[in-house]
Amino acid sequence: MDTTTALARTAAPAPRPATQPDQQQATAQASAPRSRAQRLWRGPAADPPWARPALLGLLLATALLYVYNLTSSGWANSFYSAAVQAGSESWKAFLFGSSDAGNSITVDKPPAALWVMALSVRVFGLSSFAILLPEVLMGVATVGVVHATVKRHFGAAAGLVSGAVLALTPVAVLMFRFNNPEALLVLLMALGAWATLRSIEQGSARWFAVVGVFIGLGFLTKALQVLLVVPAFGLAYLLLANTTLRRRITGALLGTSAMVLSAGWWVAVVELVPANLRPYIGGSQDNSFLSVTFGYNGLGRLNGDETGSVGGGNGWGETGLTRMFGSDIGGQISWLIPSALILLAVGLYLRGRAPRR
Repeated sequence: MDTTTALARTAAPAPRPATQPDQQQATAQASAPRSRAQRLWRGPAADPPWARPALLGLLLATALLYVYNLTSSGWANSFYSAAVQAGSESWKAFLFGSSDAGNSITVDKPPAALWVMALSVRVFGLSSFAILLPEVLMGVATVGVVHATVKRHFGAAAGLVSGAVLALTPVAVLMFRFNNPEALLVLLMALGAWATLRSIEQGSARWFAVVGVFIGLGFLTKALQVLLVVPAFGLAYLLLANTTLRRRITGALLGTSAMVLSAGWWVAVVELVPANLRPYIGGSQDNSFLSVTFGYNGLGRLNGDETGSVGGGNGWGETGLTRMFGSDIGGQISWLIPSALILLAVGLYLRGRAPRR
């Protein structure tokens, strides 16, 4: 080999590694957009691979649990089933929550829960299954919302545990298989907690307005009972939102306005429409929705004055704090209270030891 040939070979560029095209192809495949089905099954890329399939399995198991033998309770609460039937036949009955299509008298609650069931009956026809199916779907949705709320800060495993606990709580299994207003009420309260967390994280007044909308719709579901969560939501936003104090106050006012508007439009319609053009307000002594709201559907739940109630005065048992621990209610939900208090204490302890950021 002469010197010229050796120098030419030395100066020639080195061949490209054979693995480079493979690396480029792998990179392109990784960055290529996933299909909708892949995104649904896999979930966010930051999640563990098992997180989304486990969530879908939890939701499917919840749906099967709640829908199994769903019609065994027949028409469930026939008082509300009659109003659902009326709302499926008359839009006026739908709007006011009338007990009959002739619009003689309303039920003793706001009508939002009836609206969902009446729409189901309009689509599927009148049957026990059509009335109760929306309750099952609300239950599945609530489990999903609780999972999403917990997962945001505590991870996928904690979200799955919280969703499973809700799905298997005895009173939840009953509630999401029955046509009382509580199914929609609990869903809206869970959505309110989810939106409150978003508003705190982002310091967003808009998100807190969304909270107000959920609370307002909760009022149209079961009146003042939804307000039980309002102090917690409001204080959490005012104290912890990631923004200035001035913007927190502005956001709280915006959320309050959204709550009043989303609930108040229906109350205004009922109170302003002449009595001879609308049904009588069920449960009232003076044909006023406000008197029912602040009467046995409001303060009456605390002091026992339930005049006008379907069950009669004091028709729903003794009042007071010990009611939660009685034989009727204690076995349904109160067994969770000690666990909640213990975990709250543990959480506060761990939070106190954590370094400040």
